[in-house]
Amino acid sequence: MKTSSFPTLLSTNVKPYYTPLLLNDEKPVLMKRLFNRYAQLPRRYRWSVEALLFILLIAGVRAYQAPSVDSGYFPLPESQLLSGGNIALGDYAGQPLLVVVWADWCRICRIELPTIHLLTQDYPVITLAMQSGSDNDVKAFLTANNLVELPVINDPSGELAQRLGVSVLPTLFVLDSQGEIAFSEVGLTSRWGIKARMWWAALKG
Repeated sequence: MKTSSFPTLLSTNVKPYYTPLLLNDEKPVLMKRLFNRYAQLPRRYRWSVEALLFILLIAGVRAYQAPSVDSGYFPLPESQLLSGGNIALGDYAGQPLLVVVWADWCRICRIELPTIHLLTQDYPVITLAMQSGSDNDVKAFLTANNLVELPVINDPSGELAQRLGVSVLPTLFVLDSQGEIAFSEVGLTSRWGIKARMWWAALKG
């Protein structure tokens, strides 16, 4: 009886050359080799790689947490400011607008709000106080933190914030001169970072 001279896939002595995945016992060895080679790199290169990975991780998290509102459409209805009077997006036609959603119980918001307050001297700004209590509660918070000049729409139920797709605080929107969303950010944003976005939104418009 003749036997085939070609090995079969059932052979225990021959490993198929086209195996697409590493066997389980090979993975730790490969990972160890890669780690050893990485450890042999000069420190400045390793720091560069780790910094890049950290930046990509942060960018990925921020992108995941970004508000789920359709690009180009900002669904903020005409609303009343705590200081009195109604406000509508049409009031800011022809210029970029900064919209910030915050809460008095948000620690990062407390850090960022003084920066937003300063920016009101240079740009049109609207802020939305999400689930921060009654009008008097929000006014007391603004007074205690020297933010009385900050334009605020109170959103005690969080309905407006939900309409804007906000799930993380603080959330920042930059609208261009056409009233469309040019940028949206979550978390702490620097003053110069906001200025740069406002400048770009003005150019875009």
